[in-house]
This record gives sequence, structure tokens and C-alpha cells, in this order.
Amino acid sequence: VQLVESGGGLVQPGGSLGLSCAASGFTFSSYAMSWVRQAPGKERERVAGIDVDGTTSYYADSVKGRFTISQDKAKNILSLQMDRLKPEDTAMYYCAATYNYFPSLSRYDYNYWGQGTQVTVS
Repeated sequence: VQLVESGGGLVQPGGSLGLSCAASGFTFSSYAMSWVRQAPGKERERVAGIDVDGTTSYYADSVKGRFTISQDKAKNILSLQMDRLKPEDTAMYYCAATYNYFPSLSRYDYNYWGQGTQVTVS
């Protein structure tokens, strides 16, 4: 099983970044997916999630209206478009898969995690 994130980097406040997560080794179409971030000294926070069918997306209040999650079930790719970035968005961003219909808020419900990609807004 692999979840491989890419697309992180350094960006100025107000800028944009697009993250991608390539999934392999499991039935991607059967899992709800999320992007979870963790800043130094803070708990992991689910910033965006999408259900199995891709019909409903969920966002943390802190990113609502700025981030957009999407998935391509045919290509096994999860994406996160981040616009109007703020310094407080600085964190390691992980993609995670849960064998549930809905993307859980609890980190303990996730079966698979990527290694993360660093996003720095400065």
C-alpha cells in the first residue's frame, strides 16, 4: 500500500499550491479520503475530506472557501487545490484513506497514510 504526496513547497501569503496524492496497493474506489495537516507542536487536523462516491466534500472552517479537494477514481489520485494561502496554513500535509463511506474526523479511523509533503507559507 502506498500513498505518495507531492506538490508541497514554499509560497508567499496569498499564493496558491496544488497537492496530489497517488494511491496504489488498495482499492482506492472503496475508501473515503482526506487531507490532514500537522503544524509543529499542534495536533493533526483534517482540513478536507471527500466521501467514497465523491459527492460530498468536507472542509475545516479555517480553509473553507480557499481549499478544494477532488479525486480521480480512475487514476487513483487525490488532489487539494489551496488558494489564498496564509502563514497559518504552514504544516506537513498528509493524505489518508479510511475504509468508510464518510471521511472521518478522527485520525484513528484512517487505515493508510502517506509520508506527507511540506507546505510553507512565508
